[in-house]
Amino acid sequence: MSIHVTRVATILGLCWLALPAAVMALDVRIGYVQWVPDTGPVLSNVTPAPEDAGLRGAELAVDDNNASGRFLDQRYALESHVVESEEQAHAAFEQMLDAGIALFVLRVPAETLMTMADTATGRALLFNAGAQEDSLRTGDCRPHVLHTQPSYAMLTDALAQWLNLRRWQRAFLIAGPTEADRAWADAFRRSAGRFGVRLVADKTWTFDADLRRTASRELPLFTQADDYDVVVVADTRGDFGEYVPFNTWLPRPVVGTQGMTPVAWHRVVESWGAAQLQNRFRELAGRDMNGEDYAAWAGVRSIGTAVTELGAAGHEAIRDFTLSEDFQLAAFKGRRLGYRPWNGQLRQPIPLVHPQGLVIAAPIEGFLHPVTDLDSLGYDAAESDCRLQP
Repeated sequence: MSIHVTRVATILGLCWLALPAAVMALDVRIGYVQWVPDTGPVLSNVTPAPEDAGLRGAELAVDDNNASGRFLDQRYALESHVVESEEQAHAAFEQMLDAGIALFVLRVPAETLMTMADTATGRALLFNAGAQEDSLRTGDCRPHVLHTQPSYAMLTDALAQWLNLRRWQRAFLIAGPTEADRAWADAFRRSAGRFGVRLVADKTWTFDADLRRTASRELPLFTQADDYDVVVVADTRGDFGEYVPFNTWLPRPVVGTQGMTPVAWHRVVESWGAAQLQNRFRELAGRDMNGEDYAAWAGVRSIGTAVTELGAAGHEAIRDFTLSEDFQLAAFKGRRLGYRPWNGQLRQPIPLVHPQGLVIAAPIEGFLHPVTDLDSLGYDAAESDCRLQP
């Protein structure tokens, strides 16, 4: 009998040693920093973005991580800082680094992100949930920075694919004067050439008139041209773009940052289980989920997905796993999402929406790619100097 008991004890001991690391107690700390520079007053009745956009998405994702993590004895905690200056953003980030936090989701401008990335070299993994600049995906890459926010090129490629599908191949482009407007317009010019859209006019909006009173006079004159199929607007702040629909010289649809818009996320996305995500977010935040919320949610959920698979929370192990073909993020977009190994961009469909409905999601059927059609959106490997993974 004693021999039998000894054997049972030995077997139980071996089984315990063989248990995956995922069942061992694990505390995962995630830092969140948000700084959005004040862009000043706009010249339209645009509803301002919620001040907690991004933060609420990260909070929901932590709840989701904990919902699944409790079965594996994994606990997630979010330390968040929403600040009012770049100096405060850096101070909060460095404070969390010094406290041993090595996993971050950041909604900050591109230059701030790069400074933080250089500070965190070898110490942390960063998820960019704010900056859309293409340069972060083509040349200014860092091996420990991944991107859940779609780039400008991903958004405009989605739009240009749709224009190609509809055979609306003559476009009138209007770009605003801000740096973000110019970046969006530059991305669309590239997308237009890529997908066979010709710019019959390319103008910059430089007026500071209050279009709430003068749109019906100013915009028809500004949009005069022989012919065009569509008006494309690059007005990221909403200074004039809201008044372009129904005020163009020719009766044409308006797309871009106004009208029908390519976005990371929108309340009208409801398929593939998204309605459940939308409802949970409304219960948490008391408002609809937007693209900034979704990007932050995807960053925190990427961490949770990797920790669940690895049973560990080391930033280097998480980075390597998320960049591998084995990583798959369930993200309510009808596809299992993964990261591009050359620049760390999250591959994802782009919804094309108007304020009250979903038009279509890109990539659009028929636009092929040798690896995945998701790589038809944004800069492909051959177009980028970045090589995060060989």
